[in-house]
Amino acid sequence: MALDWDRIGAGDSEAILRPRDIYAGLANRPWPYLRHEQGEVLDEWFDRRRDERDVVIKQNTGGGKTAVGLLIAQSTLNEGIGKAVYLAPDKYLVRQVREEAAKLSVATTDDPQDPAFLAAQAVLVTNYYKLINGKSVFGVVGDGREPIDLGIVVVDDAHAALATTEDQFRLRVPAGHEAYQKLLDLFADDLQHQSANAWAELQDKDPTALAPIPFWAWADKKNRLMEILHPHRFDDAFKFAWPLIAEVLHLCTATATTKAVEIRPSCPPIDRIPSFVRARRRVYLTATLADDSALVTDLDADPALVARPVTPGSAADLGDRMILAPVALNPELDPEAVRQLARQFADGDRDGDGVAEDKPVNVVVLVPSEKAAAAWENHADRTYRVGDLAVGVKQLQAGHVGLVVLVNKYDGVDLPADACRLLILDGIPRPLDGVERREAVALADSTVRLAREVQRIEQGMGRGVRDSEDYCAVLLLGAGLGVAIHEPRHLSLFSPATQAQLKLSSDIARQIKGEGLNSVRQALRASLGRVPQWTERSRRALAEVRYAPHGTVRPEAIALREAFDLAATGRTTAAADRIQLTVNDLDDQALRGWLREQKAAYLHMTDPVAAQQVLAGALDENQFVLKPAGGVEPTQIKAAAVQAREAAQFLSAEYGDGVNLVLGVKALLEEVVWGDEERTDDAERAWERLGLHLGFVSTRPEKLYGTGPDNLWALSAARQAVIELKTGCVTGTIAKKDADQLGGSIRWLNKNNPEVKALPIMMHPSRVCDAKATPQPGMRVVTPAKYELLKQAVVQYAVALAGDLGRWGDEQAVAAQLAHHKLTGDRFFDTYSEAARTSA
Repeated sequence: MALDWDRIGAGDSEAILRPRDIYAGLANRPWPYLRHEQGEVLDEWFDRRRDERDVVIKQNTGGGKTAVGLLIAQSTLNEGIGKAVYLAPDKYLVRQVREEAAKLSVATTDDPQDPAFLAAQAVLVTNYYKLINGKSVFGVVGDGREPIDLGIVVVDDAHAALATTEDQFRLRVPAGHEAYQKLLDLFADDLQHQSANAWAELQDKDPTALAPIPFWAWADKKNRLMEILHPHRFDDAFKFAWPLIAEVLHLCTATATTKAVEIRPSCPPIDRIPSFVRARRRVYLTATLADDSALVTDLDADPALVARPVTPGSAADLGDRMILAPVALNPELDPEAVRQLARQFADGDRDGDGVAEDKPVNVVVLVPSEKAAAAWENHADRTYRVGDLAVGVKQLQAGHVGLVVLVNKYDGVDLPADACRLLILDGIPRPLDGVERREAVALADSTVRLAREVQRIEQGMGRGVRDSEDYCAVLLLGAGLGVAIHEPRHLSLFSPATQAQLKLSSDIARQIKGEGLNSVRQALRASLGRVPQWTERSRRALAEVRYAPHGTVRPEAIALREAFDLAATGRTTAAADRIQLTVNDLDDQALRGWLREQKAAYLHMTDPVAAQQVLAGALDENQFVLKPAGGVEPTQIKAAAVQAREAAQFLSAEYGDGVNLVLGVKALLEEVVWGDEERTDDAERAWERLGLHLGFVSTRPEKLYGTGPDNLWALSAARQAVIELKTGCVTGTIAKKDADQLGGSIRWLNKNNPEVKALPIMMHPSRVCDAKATPQPGMRVVTPAKYELLKQAVVQYAVALAGDLGRWGDEQAVAAQLAHHKLTGDRFFDTYSEAARTSA
């Protein structure tokens, strides 16, 4: 008789609920057992946390988070809580998750209309964009559709979800759209009042132009604003964002650039997506969120629950990594030599003699931009962008490819085992959108910015190790990344396991400090060759590491979320008061000023006069907030009484040790990138800080007052350098408009400080003026060649002061080095610039 298996073992048994038991009950388990760390997390969630609406699960990269999320989703389906959605960053990762689900016998679909999903019999695996957009198939408030009711939403790679969410709630009116010019016309007077220079740059189509629209103008002209934008709500540029922000348009921040007018709320009104907001369970999977604040501001997660992450008992579930920053070992190491070293490892020539003695390895290089990728062009076997990433990753996973460059992809790429043995980070992505660029200026040194930067670095470093048995060596190129793994404020923001690996790697770094690339080569060979002494110490370093018991949710993040929610319901005075409560307890002056600008924006809705008073106070704490409607009178600057004393005081306050001093100076100088127009803000800030490092009183009048030069240095009591930076130019001559701009800045100084003499300075790839341009009398140009000489001199200045005696706080030692390297006010520009000349 044939057995009817459908009648065996069915009975009245209940569905299995415990995720660990779901796995144990699989007929064909992909692994004999769940990892210990996976089991700990699943048991903690099931026994103590599953009834909480927001749960953050933290596991190291490669710790098996995908399986954890899928088993939690299956448990929720089995419990009958409701439909399950698993969100991944992009289509490529959706495919990966579904492949993992198939191994776990978890039924999935990628179709929101699939009957199995709607009947809560399969997990819908889709990307963030499918759920969060103004045309969401899940339903949007006001679209007339019944929202899809969800039992659980699992958000994988939660850090990536945050970036996507912010982007989806951002309306960009592109320069080619008819509404763009109407908006500029509507706010022309307001923009000119804020910054005459920024307005002129907009008119000249300067790609670096950045002009924030004042909140009072935006709010007061809301009716006209709606008349301009509303008719285009169905346009391609509008239709996905407009339904999400239309109801809070008056509360949005708007910034004009030559590419678009960018409109975004201070917090995403996530309640426009009721399916997500009403989901009974929301689980966030993350490896790299050292600062969890954005889950509160962007996704309206409960801050008390976010601060209690679910983690394994041990953080030792991370693969073996040796992490070195060559420039931190020896400031003289050339990046091109490091690229050649990487090529040698890809070829198996690990001793650099041109003969392949070792097994060649896959070397993967992460770069933030096409410009950065170009530096690897002569060394790379392949270069992949996001569009062809899936093909590239499959090739790496299949076998040896060589040296592969991935452009602007620091997360969501799995490169286990031989797919990547040497990982190189060559820079990190820069903020590109208008609001982010403005925030980067205003909060340049705040923990908020540092946390985001460290998060991206840790994301990138996690690509090469995917489980506790995996291993990978990591090289960090550039002084900026060197600072990140050495400077205490940065270090404290890494995860505990990464901190342990960085500490171990620093022991190696100390031994080979000051040596050449051959020492770096030998260290890498110890890691990749699995030298027992290294592997034993690497495992021991992680053995006792524990996850942080509490998540970090900054008080200002909670205040911003609560204030926005109040303002969105018309309670703008209460919103302003909520922000002030947090400002009262903050020590960070720049952040206090930034928050008080937001307070003023809310207060304007009921008391415009008080709002301007608050804004004036904000300006006292952060010079880069909006200028009050009444304007700001420029403040005269005066040269330091003694340049060397000023420099010594600045350096001793800024740097705690000699390595940080050298790395900090090198990182500063690297911020000036020739031929990259998107980096001019970075260059201006770097030039301002360079002046401070050398003991000059240094400011940015154009950013402070909306008029005047990019930079102003007080060289002496009688002379000040008026500096315009044109580092983004690619022209062979100085254009008339640039020469005229420098002339205007000189007139600005003559008007505001007639007692000093102006020295006209321009940073430009050429010292030759166009035939139509007239150079200013005495005009000098810092060209790329002169800047290279300056970089060498300033690095030598820092290295000398950072020597064994550590004399960067000693006025006499600083004075000697300033004089030796011709960095004093009377010699600086004579040495490191050239006289401008006409093309004739």
